[in-house]
Amino acid sequence: MPYLSQNIIERLDEKLRRLEQLRPLPQAAVAKLKEQFAIEMTYNSNAIEGNKLTLKETFLVISEGLTIKGKSLKDHLEAKDHYEALNYLYEFIERGSRQSISEVFIRNLNQLVLRETDKEWAGRYRTSNVIITGSDHTPPDASAVPAQIREVISWFKKTQKKSQVIELAAILHHKLVYTHPFFDGNGRTARLAMNLVLLQVGYPLVVILRNDRKKYYETLAQADKNHYAAFVNFIAQAVERSLNMYLKTLLPAAARPEQFVPLAVISEQTPYSKKYLNLLARQGKIEAHKERRNWVTSLEAVKRYLAGRKRQR
Repeated sequence: MPYLSQNIIERLDEKLRRLEQLRPLPQAAVAKLKEQFAIEMTYNSNAIEGNKLTLKETFLVISEGLTIKGKSLKDHLEAKDHYEALNYLYEFIERGSRQSISEVFIRNLNQLVLRETDKEWAGRYRTSNVIITGSDHTPPDASAVPAQIREVISWFKKTQKKSQVIELAAILHHKLVYTHPFFDGNGRTARLAMNLVLLQVGYPLVVILRNDRKKYYETLAQADKNHYAAFVNFIAQAVERSLNMYLKTLLPAAARPEQFVPLAVISEQTPYSKKYLNLLARQGKIEAHKERRNWVTSLEAVKRYLAGRKRQR
């Protein structure tokens, strides 16, 4: 069953088409965006798992090779390892490989993510059972992991051509963390694998923000019970954020279809308070995304929401 509304699918397809129409993209701008997103994803993906480096510190560790006083060696190594795993992902795509998700690819990602922090188990399936603190979900028995991963790969290959790509990528993400095949690095591995699916069809790198950690885990927990809609829509919001940021950077202001500004600005031009707009943004009822910690939306997005409410009456 479809989990995204037709309106959201059409909106994202249109933004992806707009991005495709800009190709060939200016190399300098794309290189800067790619680096920005790589650092941002490394920071956020690690921070979700407890890494204590800030975004700026992550940049300094990766780009300048600096050691941050007061931060653990593990935090430094995780940043470098994740960045290398991301480079592997980009190189995989840039080689023009049309290979889809495979068991080897997933294990390679985990091997890179844990390369310096857990050399013994990097890329190796767990051999004992685990409990996920704070979750109602108990991952499958360790003896079942190889077969479960093969089932995930089989499901992906059967479903790939007939599924909407964002839904496919999101559900793959969930299936990997649900199986929890490794002792560590499962979330980071799943987020990278999800991005292979999206990058191969032209989407920019998709980042799940540390500030959205609570919602991320809440929607994953719903997916554990086979209720996928909230998680798929959560991922779609992250996809849209990346598209918006690319278009904002690559299009001159006059050519942008919409101007995304803070909610306080939009509240002055609409019947809604900043607080209510924040609620609509978090619920995915208006098109919005976060820039740093703050939600931004457009006047056109609120107008579309108002028009939709009038049609429902």
